[in-house]
Amino acid sequence: MPAESLSPAAPLAPPLPRSAPLGDAASLLLRAAAPERSHVLRAVAWLTVAALLEALGPLAGKYLIDNYLLPRNAQIPAIAALLIGALLAGMTASWLRYLQLTRLSGLAMRSVRRIRETVYRHVLRLPMSFFDRAITGQLVSRVTNDTEAVKTLYVQVLFVMLDSVIVLLGALAAMLWLDWRLMLIVATLVPVVVLVIVVYQAFSAPAVTRMRELRSEINAQVAESINGMPVLQASNATARFNQRFADLNQAHYRTRHSALRANAWLLRPVLDFMSVLLIAVVIWVFGTRGQGVALTALEVGVLYAFINYIGRVVEPLTQITMQFSQLQQAMVSAARVNTLLKEAEAPVAVDHGQVTAGGIGIERLDFEYLPGRRVLHDVNLQIAPGSFYGIVGHTGSGKSTLLSLLLRFYPARPGSIRIDGTAVEAIGEDHFRSRVGLVPQDPFLLAASARENIAMGRELDDAQIEAAARAAHAHDFIAALERGYDTPLGEGGARLSVGQKQLLAIARALAGQPRILFLDEATSHIDSETEQVVQRALSALRGRVTIVAIAHRLSTVRDADRIVVLNHGRIAEAGKHGELMAIDNGLYQRLYLLQQLEDEGEPAAAPA
Repeated sequence: MPAESLSPAAPLAPPLPRSAPLGDAASLLLRAAAPERSHVLRAVAWLTVAALLEALGPLAGKYLIDNYLLPRNAQIPAIAALLIGALLAGMTASWLRYLQLTRLSGLAMRSVRRIRETVYRHVLRLPMSFFDRAITGQLVSRVTNDTEAVKTLYVQVLFVMLDSVIVLLGALAAMLWLDWRLMLIVATLVPVVVLVIVVYQAFSAPAVTRMRELRSEINAQVAESINGMPVLQASNATARFNQRFADLNQAHYRTRHSALRANAWLLRPVLDFMSVLLIAVVIWVFGTRGQGVALTALEVGVLYAFINYIGRVVEPLTQITMQFSQLQQAMVSAARVNTLLKEAEAPVAVDHGQVTAGGIGIERLDFEYLPGRRVLHDVNLQIAPGSFYGIVGHTGSGKSTLLSLLLRFYPARPGSIRIDGTAVEAIGEDHFRSRVGLVPQDPFLLAASARENIAMGRELDDAQIEAAARAAHAHDFIAALERGYDTPLGEGGARLSVGQKQLLAIARALAGQPRILFLDEATSHIDSETEQVVQRALSALRGRVTIVAIAHRLSTVRDADRIVVLNHGRIAEAGKHGELMAIDNGLYQRLYLLQQLEDEGEPAAAPA
């Protein structure tokens, strides 16, 4: 393809709203944490006990000042008991915090594991129409980066915010018990923090949402550029793509910088100022309460406790506001993951129709990807069990679309496709996939051994794998590898030639012992010698397996029982090779003669 086509594509899904919907994020988190309800309740209980124990510290200090220090009542045993009690309470609170932190961390990791498995399982079940518009890099980002951000939400955000709220409530309760009027003064900080958060969200939410979108686009462009590296270098397009990536990266930097500016102005500085202001107000109230009279011992103890509690109120509120940027990012990530999970899965057939002989019937089949843009028009075919059919035609004639419908990648409506008299929709999914094999134009190979690439996770023994390889004429080159069937093939089968990859793909399809075998232009990228090997493999299957070959190279289907010629989504001609060649100036004849001229290296004009 031309280098210019390797540009950042459209978003994976419609863009999220400027502020990530809390409902989407909450829905995902509740779904992931549902099995951990008892762990959450225990963690909340331990946090509550720890907060209450920590709230006793200033009260113990007040009691020490009121009863022993100011009255100069040096009762060493009582003072020692008070200090030891405070120390034990602090140690117990720290131990409880350790327990709940480890419990919440384990909950977070298990929840993220479940989310990631759920998302991956869901992606595997999405219809092919989704992948027509999906961008690989963005999809990978949702499965990896966005689910990892959800873990941050559990560990860093929820833990800190839950802990801060409990500590805040404990401190306010203690201040209420000491002096409710002063408590109301300190409590004014809470609505101020709420206002700060609202203003912060208004400034930062669009930046955070855009930042996550740009990160996905960066991942998408990196993945796309790596996949298309031969084209980029051959077309001398690396500089242009480097500039395009730099512009995208700069946009991400500017967006992130905007979010950081909002953090710097609206979070910690505001709370630090409010803390100093509250301490000043409390001291001023104490100083003016007696109208010039010296403070009593009781008031000094309360002042000490209140100054301590102000710190315990301000710090949790500060932690909450500081975590809000992480919360925003995690919510955006959770909403993005939840948006992906809302994509409708491909319908899975649950009926129990069977593929027995492998006969295929197509009646009055029309199809359109987009309304009003029909691709197939009134296609009718009857393919007998064990026969070999070739489907040919110019580019855009509808060959691949017809194959996609036969493979149930898209629903065949209006019209019908039947196998052995049963509608394909009524054949169970597992049974259908086990009885129908596919050899694609570009073989998909795992970065694994030849054995694993043939088995593809199916429980096949060595004899079955070798028999499939022999049937595909792939055994000899596999056996010649240094470790035979256990030789790692590299990413995408990098160690194999194009023809060897294709033979391995045929072996994989045959390993499932299909009754129907579809070939999607399986010989378009291989040399004539390898094509003859493929043809011998197909000839050995004739009569036992129904073969439908979508072919660009007409020599592949020259010996087919019947050749169907598509033209603009309609069946233009059908018959054996000799019959079609006898049609004077027929479409098949022109295509065949044109390919002969190209194979001989002579210039040829496009067929009329």
